[in-house]
This record gives sequence, structure tokens and C-alpha cells, in this order.
Amino acid sequence: MQLTDTVLIRSHLTTITKTGNYRTYKNLDELNKTAAYIKNEFAKFTDSVFVQEYTVEGRVYKNVICSYGTENQKRIVVGAHYDVCGNQEGADDNASGVVGILELSRLLKGKKLNQRVDLVAYTLEEPPYFRTEYMGSYIHAKALADQKIKVDGMVSLEMIGYFKDEEESQSYPVGFLSTFYGSKGNYITLVKKFGAGAFAGKFCKKFKSTGTIRTKEFTGPKALPGIDFSDHLNYWKFGFSALMITDTSFYRNRNYHLATDTMETLDINRMAKVIDGVFKVLSAF
Repeated sequence: MQLTDTVLIRSHLTTITKTGNYRTYKNLDELNKTAAYIKNEFAKFTDSVFVQEYTVEGRVYKNVICSYGTENQKRIVVGAHYDVCGNQEGADDNASGVVGILELSRLLKGKKLNQRVDLVAYTLEEPPYFRTEYMGSYIHAKALADQKIKVDGMVSLEMIGYFKDEEESQSYPVGFLSTFYGSKGNYITLVKKFGAGAFAGKFCKKFKSTGTIRTKEFTGPKALPGIDFSDHLNYWKFGFSALMITDTSFYRNRNYHLATDTMETLDINRMAKVIDGVFKVLSAF
């Protein structure tokens, strides 16, 4: 039985992407509007919601965080960035990931958990701040490290809504990988670096065992293009075990960072299955 609500997915995607404005670092009003929407949605399902503010070049940016199972010491972080790169709706990149954590917030309400789960909506993942200390995920990961908080691991939801069943719809950073992973973009990928830590391996095993969606696991060197192209990279910097769940971004979705990245191009049903899988794993940890 599918747990994630596809009607809600469409509603969230519409609200986040069909505004006529763009969630870029330059458009602080739109970023704040999106942050407020995320915060209000979180607050429907938990009393533990707060905003982590920080200043970049005189402008205040916001991460939005909600928590479940706060009686537990160790925690799992599941995050997604809500900003976009340039003048585009950014449906797959990364409204899809944001909608993932919004649905997780609903599904986790009242759930008995063995670990604390923090859902985090990050700002400033995209250029010009990518790989800088101004990324929202860097700010969040550093705060956890500075406070010596016990973090079991982190999961980045980065583009989880684009799927294709046609041959040659999937490419790879190294051509021979198609021999092992196939040429159809009809699966979700669990991406981690070599030595990503115990949590990352355990999460992958549990996710695949749910059987909610066709899944492939990829482990490679950090230097391989794309393997660290999201917020999980900042948790690696601080020694946390982390992985990325992705439809492989520009290796599949040709709308990447273009105006054509709209919700109409997404596969809502398979996106829901990805979210179901994450929820089942969080429930089982």
C-alpha cells in the first residue's frame, strides 16, 4: 500500500514552483516565502519546528528544521535544498526533494522512533555558493559538529522525480557503467563515496529491502563527477556518514538548470515510491 499522497505532492509542487518568481539567492523575498510555506507545513505535524538563520553579504538566509522522536539521543538528518539555480521553476532540482521532506513530516507524525529524525530544508545549495561555507547544509552540519551532537547519519534528497523507460535515457560519468546499470533511467540511485560510514551502508541495505521502487546503489571515489553534488558533501566534511538519493540529475534529466525543469516533466507516482522507501527505512532504524 502506498503511503505517500500523490495529490499532496502535486499541491506542494504547484505551490513551490508555480509562483511566477524564482527561488534564487538574489530573490530573498521568494526564498523567504518558500521557507515560510515549509515551516507552516512542518508545524502541522510537529511542535518541534525552528528556523536557523545566518547572514551572507548582509542578507539573512534561512534553513527550516523540524524534529521527531526528540526523546532519543542519536539522530538521523534528512535534508533537501529549496533554492534554485537561475530563472527556472526547479521542479526536479530541487522542489522534488523538498516535497519529499514535506511528505515525510506528515508520515512521521505520531510515529514511535528509535532515533531522532531531523528534516531540514536548506538554502543556498546552488551556485554561486555551492562548495562554500555559505551553503545552508554547511551551516547546519557545522552546528551539529560544534555542539558535539550524536548524528547517526544524513540522507540528501536531491532530484527524486524524473524517470524514463526509454533506452539510452540514462548516461554516466564513465561510459562502461552502462554495462552494469543499464541505459534506461527507470530507477532511483543511492549514492555514496568509498568509506562513507556504517550508516550509509545500512541505509542502502534497508532501502533496497523495502522493494518500493527499482533501486541501484552506487559507491565510488569522491572525485568522480556528481558523487558529491549536493548537501551531503558538507556532512562528509564534518565526519558524518551520509549518502544521496537521486534520479542522477543531469546524467538523466536534460532539463537540469533549465527553464524546462517543470513539474509537468516529473513522474509523481515513482517519486511517491521513493518517499515511501525513505519513510519505511526511518521507521525501521
